[in-house]
Amino acid sequence: MEPVIHVEGLCKDYRVGFWGRRVTVLRDLTLEVQAGETYGYLGPNGAGKSTTIKLLLGLIQFTAGSGQVLGCPIGNPISRRQIGFLPENPSFYEYLTGEEFLTYCGRLLGMPRGRLRDQVPALLTEVGLDRAARQQIRKFSKGMVQRLGLAQALLGDPKLLILDEPMSGLDPIGRKEVRDLILRQRAAGRTVFFSTHILPDVEMICDRVGILVGGRLVKSGPIHELLGEELESIEITVTAVPTALLSEVERLALSPALVQKGRVMFRLRGETELETALAILVGAKSRVLSVVPQRRSLEEIFLEASREAAP
Repeated sequence: MEPVIHVEGLCKDYRVGFWGRRVTVLRDLTLEVQAGETYGYLGPNGAGKSTTIKLLLGLIQFTAGSGQVLGCPIGNPISRRQIGFLPENPSFYEYLTGEEFLTYCGRLLGMPRGRLRDQVPALLTEVGLDRAARQQIRKFSKGMVQRLGLAQALLGDPKLLILDEPMSGLDPIGRKEVRDLILRQRAAGRTVFFSTHILPDVEMICDRVGILVGGRLVKSGPIHELLGEELESIEITVTAVPTALLSEVERLALSPALVQKGRVMFRLRGETELETALAILVGAKSRVLSVVPQRRSLEEIFLEASREAAP
């Protein structure tokens, strides 16, 4: 199948200052996003994530390279009609209600009034704003504004959603709501490309990720391949550990045991050490509360990639 997004050798330079000094924001970007997948575009602030999104949408012109979105050259109006976009800091007409705003956006898209009458209430319900449909946007919380922005992006049933920092500035409840919305779009078969620097959310919802550092894509691939299956360690938490056995189990551990309010946590190297420790503890009638395998996190991979790409 033809990829939904395909860019090759994309570069973007800006001229800054009185003398027009050239600053390179994006360097030789090559990536693909396949139909129906959720692609997380990661990077620290200033890495070039928003610049990439503006290039994909045709809002700015690239300096070099080429690319296609939905089978059309970047910036083609035909492809833009099939893209839903949420900017990083959406700013809507605050005097409008949520219902009025979506109707206004739908009319800008050229949607028939009859279709809008059906889709606007359905989208407000989809994003959990049906009870606030006639409330002015100025009274919305940050999370409500983000959800309204997602409803706006979903108008017209786009094939591709491009979201710029959709979880930025949200509290844990707001992040979960937006995360669940993205998961529902993937389940509906839509392609989702979103930038973020909130790594735990990416581990939960993305099929593939790309890590951008200093304008360069330094890592890209399926998230399960980047994280790998190899165990870093195994954490075991138990209670009622006889003092005489504490040092015996600690000899199997990677670090001293953590003791807190009657609970003891050991960090073991692997399965062999786990079996030995369990045999000792269960034999002493200790109670095992949890056994948690620890694998590489996306945060570790991100920090490692950032260090390797640093000048």
